[in-house]
Amino acid sequence: MQALLSFSRAIDAMNEKVGKTAAWLILIAVLVSTINALTRYGFSMSSNAWLELQWYLFAGTFLLCAPWTLKCNEHIRIDVVTGRYSPRVHAWIDIVGGLVFLIPMCLVILWGAVPFALDSITSGEMSSNSGGLIVWPAKLLIPVAFFLLLLQGCSEIIKRFAFLNGLIDGKEFEKGGGHGSTPDAVDVAEAGSTAR
Repeated sequence: MQALLSFSRAIDAMNEKVGKTAAWLILIAVLVSTINALTRYGFSMSSNAWLELQWYLFAGTFLLCAPWTLKCNEHIRIDVVTGRYSPRVHAWIDIVGGLVFLIPMCLVILWGAVPFALDSITSGEMSSNSGGLIVWPAKLLIPVAFFLLLLQGCSEIIKRFAFLNGLIDGKEFEKGGGHGSTPDAVDVAEAGSTAR
């Protein structure tokens, strides 16, 4: 189980770095949007490339931050229903949800998204809009993001099983928890000893 927890910590660290980096795309999108509005209304100049760049930046933020959001347990949940259950029941709900819904969904999307992106890359697909951008970077975001989400789903399932076995504390699964890095080996050992 310790090897799986190490694997889980590596996934968490990677997705946190990717998410925090991708979050900066919002600032870039705001700047692009501002420049686009100023040039359009101030100088009557505009380009479809500016609009498409805003779409790409938003898509990048949304897709690449999704695994980090799952890691931080900030995704939408039905807390009204699950709030009346114990942390152990929550862990089982997360395990079943991950195994039955999240992981299969990611695999199905990857099955379709990988050839979708590869076709776009090999053809050098361009936007059909006049002055538009190349399309394949946006299409490539889909399989990359869902692969990262698949990895994070596996990490969450590993952590839930570790919690059920008394190896880690359940507080990191509470809503709003898990914002920091996952526990190191010392924290895991201490949590395991206190759980017994």
